[in-house]
Amino acid sequence: MPDAERSIENLILSYAEFVDHGDLEGMADLLAEATIGVDGVADGLRGRDKILALLSSTIRIHDDGTPRTKHVTTNIQIEVDEVAGTATARSYFTVLQAAPGLGLQTIVAGRYRDRFERRQDRWCFVERRFTTDLVGDVSRHLLAGPEILGGA
Repeated sequence: MPDAERSIENLILSYAEFVDHGDLEGMADLLAEATIGVDGVADGLRGRDKILALLSSTIRIHDDGTPRTKHVTTNIQIEVDEVAGTATARSYFTVLQAAPGLGLQTIVAGRYRDRFERRQDRWCFVERRFTTDLVGDVSRHLLAGPEILGGA
């Protein structure tokens, strides 16, 4: 079995890759077994179809099929309990965007708090919480206003 920390880090980084490629189905699959939520906004949302509906209704996809973003995930700290088959992680995210009419800039930054479980010899997300610390011009990234990000 691959190293737990590396497997979990790959899950965390896969999220960024899916969103930046505009692969909302892939993101929904990745988070299908998780509860996701924005701190200070809601208790959380669970279920692949509900997560896909949320993503589809909030993330603006441009003509090239992507949101024209780069999610940079840093400061990843992972704690694994191998006996229990659980893990937690904390990380920072910074989202860059260059969209029509918008030069390259940072549009949002914040933190993720994640929980994972090992199921049938694979790690999976069971919770992802977002905290938004800084918000710039998200008008070309989100279909809703910046209030959806909470905490900013």
